[in-house]
Amino acid sequence: MDNPQFMKTQEVNKPKFVPFLKWAGGKRWLTGKHSDLFNVPYTRFIEPFLGGGAVFFSLSPAQSILCDKNVQLINTYRAIRDEWQRVEQHLKAHHDNHNKEYYYKVRAKDFKTEEEKAAQFIYLNRTCWNGLYRVNLNGQFNVPIGTKNNVVLETDDFERIASLLANTTLIAGDFQQAIEQAHAGDFVFVDPPYTVKHNHNGFVKYNENLFSWDDQIRLRDSVKEATKRGAQVLVTNAHHECIRELYFGMGEFISLSRASVISGSAKARGKYEEMVIKCF
Repeated sequence: MDNPQFMKTQEVNKPKFVPFLKWAGGKRWLTGKHSDLFNVPYTRFIEPFLGGGAVFFSLSPAQSILCDKNVQLINTYRAIRDEWQRVEQHLKAHHDNHNKEYYYKVRAKDFKTEEEKAAQFIYLNRTCWNGLYRVNLNGQFNVPIGTKNNVVLETDDFERIASLLANTTLIAGDFQQAIEQAHAGDFVFVDPPYTVKHNHNGFVKYNENLFSWDDQIRLRDSVKEATKRGAQVLVTNAHHECIRELYFGMGEFISLSRASVISGSAKARGKYEEMVIKCF
């Protein structure tokens, strides 16, 4: 950064943003219970695995780079940034028409405009089973309808979200495209899919082989290079010995507990340990 003076972008009296999507593996619990982890001075925020953006919205940075491999997800953020009123209009129409038959009709439809596609994405996220994002081999969203009927939420404020996104670079692609831009003055929050070396963890069945162990190694290398350039990096990952070995010598390891809410049966839900690596 040209300006050597870092600034905290979280203002004490600023009203909190609420993520508009529910996302498997989301970090609302982390920002709510462990906000001290994000008490970092920086000028620009970078998040290479955006998802529902819980950390981004919690920090509400003045400048940011947001990235995700999910093209539909990034296009939804772009549509809100550029045409939030039209997205909201289409979403309200889905709210008025929502029922089981309508859900599957919308799920199967190929909308044309970016605003319509964004409203479809949000609608399906809010009304499908557990907010899960899953596609078939043809790339078609195939999650069944859930139990939630609220399409328009009281917490929605797309105009304010659009304002927050105005100074944001949005990247639909590999995490390296974002991390390679990190340098002194940047705070990078890294929250990849939780793949472990032998795939003996509770998250892998939701991963769908989208993130391999080779990707974990590649990510570690990208984080190492970013820290060499002066960036401050906070990584979350599976609580597993292979992750500790992978990041050995790169920072402070912190173990945190969280509740799992992904499983369809209450019996399979419980407390899980997650690893945080503080690379600064």
